[in-house]
Amino acid sequence: MNEFLNSKVFGIKWSRLLTNCQQTLYMVGWGLLIGTFFGLILALVLVLTRKGGVIQGRAARILYAAVNVYVNVIRSVPFVILLVTIMPLTRLIMGTTIGSTAALVPLVLYISPYLARLLENSLLECSPGIIEAAQAMGANIWQIIRYFLMPETLGSMVLALTTGAIGLLGASAMAGYVGGGGVGDLTLTYGYEKMNTPLMILTVVILVIFVQLIQFLGGAISRKLRAHR
Repeated sequence: MNEFLNSKVFGIKWSRLLTNCQQTLYMVGWGLLIGTFFGLILALVLVLTRKGGVIQGRAARILYAAVNVYVNVIRSVPFVILLVTIMPLTRLIMGTTIGSTAALVPLVLYISPYLARLLENSLLECSPGIIEAAQAMGANIWQIIRYFLMPETLGSMVLALTTGAIGLLGASAMAGYVGGGGVGDLTLTYGYEKMNTPLMILTVVILVIFVQLIQFLGGAISRKLRAHR
């Protein structure tokens, strides 16, 4: 096994290639998990406080406007610019701007509004009649979310998260430009800078495989959830 790991493919050791792939999976996995948490909160705020939503009033309108503007502003900034711009914030939170863990700060900040908009669209697929029936039965906001809104749109939300995960994979590759590690760092350091075209092609193939796996798993889970509705 050690002999295989120390052998080289296109000028780099297999051990280095596997390490960088693990870093990419680490960034995508944790970035998606944390980003989904914040993105879902933002999406619920947008759905519940929008015009005709469950929560109405002046405070709800202000909250909706603030969240809506925040989501639109962050989504309009290219990730590579966001990555560099918030380096002081990354250093403040993580103590460094280098490494896969530090890269989670810009990745989460980038993907949360992106997922919020995707999840908002999924949640809006829930029929207004279902929400009205829930309110008629005396359900509070938490019960509407837990027992009506989420179960009715879970399959669509999985597809939204699948799309978000693929977008996050692309962003994690760009994180390699500032020392975030992963396949992007491998492409830049050992591929582009050393004009190693075969290695760059290999990293593209690896990313394509990751995308296909994410899409396959997301589609399979979504179909299963829709079938049990």
